[in-house]
Amino acid sequence: VLKVLSRIDSVLRSPRAPPLIYRRSKGPVQSCLKENGQECGFEHLPLAIEMWAHQLMALKDLHKSLKKLSLELLPWHAEDPQDNKESIRVEDLQFIVDSILEEIENREKNSQKPSLPTLSAIVAHFQKLFDVNNLNGVYPRMNEVYTKLGEMTNAMRNLHELLELDSSAPPTVVVDTVGKLCDIINKNVSKQVQQLLGTQDVHRIINKLEEHERFFPPFQALIQDLLCLLDIRNLEDILPTVRNLK
Repeated sequence: VLKVLSRIDSVLRSPRAPPLIYRRSKGPVQSCLKENGQECGFEHLPLAIEMWAHQLMALKDLHKSLKKLSLELLPWHAEDPQDNKESIRVEDLQFIVDSILEEIENREKNSQKPSLPTLSAIVAHFQKLFDVNNLNGVYPRMNEVYTKLGEMTNAMRNLHELLELDSSAPPTVVVDTVGKLCDIINKNVSKQVQQLLGTQDVHRIINKLEEHERFFPPFQALIQDLLCLLDIRNLEDILPTVRNLK
């Protein structure tokens, strides 16, 4: 036993051995002594080997779980015959994880691209909203809508500036402000007209119009009779003709 332990100790002390495998015991010297009577320094090794054995078994279980997940996400990948080998390496697990991550990234990129049914639904919705009968009319109507939208946007921007409104004010606020401004202008115009004419002037004009309606028909009939009697056609010839008769 001492000879075997001596060989293990020589391996553990070699430059190629992991530095954390060998450590000197901090407790009293136990019975595992070398031939020269020094302590062996690896009395903790059985516990480490037992832990490693459990880790290796867990590594196989982890490999099986990753293979199941890979079959769910990557069903088109053929099963490698070497997957059933006894020894499982960390590189094998890393390869499966990398394949799964790559597939997830590809799915995320593809999900951002709209599918053909989605594009068809968008075009059909545009045709319905803007009354386009066929596909050939989609692009011209898009250009028309874009032009009209630009004109409306410029008009709304100018109205915001003229009315001193905030740029975030909705169109309803702009319309209400224009309506109030029109009411103010109409009221001012009515007041100015009343101030210029006055109430008495308005009544005087009405009276003059009523007098004109009473006076004008008889006067027109008299003039017509004179024109016929004197056998003339023009109104300005009445006075000279009467003087000649006198």
